[in-house]
Amino acid sequence: MSDFMQQALAAAARTAPAWLEPVQARGRDAWSKTALPTRKTEAWKYTSLQPLQQTFSAPATESARSPLDDIPLPELAGPTLVFADGHYRAELSHGELPAGLNLVRFADANSEQAARIAAALGSALQPGRHVFAPLNDATLADGVFMEVAANAHIDTPVHIAWLTTGQNESISITQRLLVCLAENSSATLVESFANTATGGTAFTNGITELLLARGAQLNHYRLHLEQGDAVHIGGVHARQDADSLLNGFHLALGSALKRIDLVVDHQGSGAHCALDGLYLPRGTETVDYHTCIEHAVPHCTSQERFRGIIADEATAVFNGRIHIHPQAQKTRAELSNKNLLTSNKAEINTKPELEIYADDVQCAHGATVAQLDPLALHYLRTRGVPREEAEVMLSYGFINELVEAIAQPAVQAFLKPLLARRFARDARLTRHIL
Repeated sequence: MSDFMQQALAAAARTAPAWLEPVQARGRDAWSKTALPTRKTEAWKYTSLQPLQQTFSAPATESARSPLDDIPLPELAGPTLVFADGHYRAELSHGELPAGLNLVRFADANSEQAARIAAALGSALQPGRHVFAPLNDATLADGVFMEVAANAHIDTPVHIAWLTTGQNESISITQRLLVCLAENSSATLVESFANTATGGTAFTNGITELLLARGAQLNHYRLHLEQGDAVHIGGVHARQDADSLLNGFHLALGSALKRIDLVVDHQGSGAHCALDGLYLPRGTETVDYHTCIEHAVPHCTSQERFRGIIADEATAVFNGRIHIHPQAQKTRAELSNKNLLTSNKAEINTKPELEIYADDVQCAHGATVAQLDPLALHYLRTRGVPREEAEVMLSYGFINELVEAIAQPAVQAFLKPLLARRFARDARLTRHIL
């Protein structure tokens, strides 16, 4: 990756605002001391970085104005920012900012905003927790700062779309989002990552930071819709103060490689987070989710539900860790991971972990791996349902509980037909699961 690094660093230096130079310098120094993980690295034991062993180039200084009509995106009523191949697309972005919401690109930040971004950037990242974070810092030229004022309640969802068009083959994109919710505020955020049908090979190095002050509430949807040869190594790092609430929904369709790290740090008593997730690799695709909930203070709760359907010769990894610190008494935490293999060659490596250093806690965790229920399949067949249709119905039913639990109607309405088409593969079968 050395040639790519030189290109990416040079491109970032040319286009980044001056106030980001200390962040880039910090990233360059840390990255020079970072060794890429191998299969001997415990957190990467089941995931190979082989898809990164190719030549990537930095995005062109100007974005090609290619049409993006064939990229599926949810249609939301709130403000939308669109980035294509690493560049902001003003003609595709729209929406008025409601009172209490500040949404600004790093490149457009004034001196006051830049100071607030610089002070908060990286504060949710725990040292050493995200291997590619130094590379993100080193190549950071632009990003998005979302700020919600104290006591403001943003009713319409904010949508930020990161797209790959395929106009530039084998490019590397640095994505960064910083979200700060002040005390007793609330908002809904939707992040979409998608590519065109001929999206080419793109490596996205993405980091989203969520900073929730006392009493803040955030509904966060992160949709990884990239397919084909796309490589995405990303992370969501959240820090919650007292009595804050984080509801997260994560979806990953398969591609050459998707590795997503989710880290939630409870730093204030009474904080709660709920994380739901779906991963659906097929073919020879790979999806890897690593989650960690840090219960650092008393009286916090968390609930995780992740489900995966792995088809063909695809591979999935789920590692869910709950870490309860010695002072985190009265903690309640639950983790459930269920997986469905629809092929004898599909593979799942699942590892739920509990690390508890407090004695007054309630914790539960579990993981299951199964194939389609032969009795349920037989039942449908005896009622005249063809085998292929029966398999589609049972597969969708496995994840339907999490899909129906999506609180944002527009996101649910977008995902239902998308998932139906993915499971059915044949348009005839879509009607059975809608």
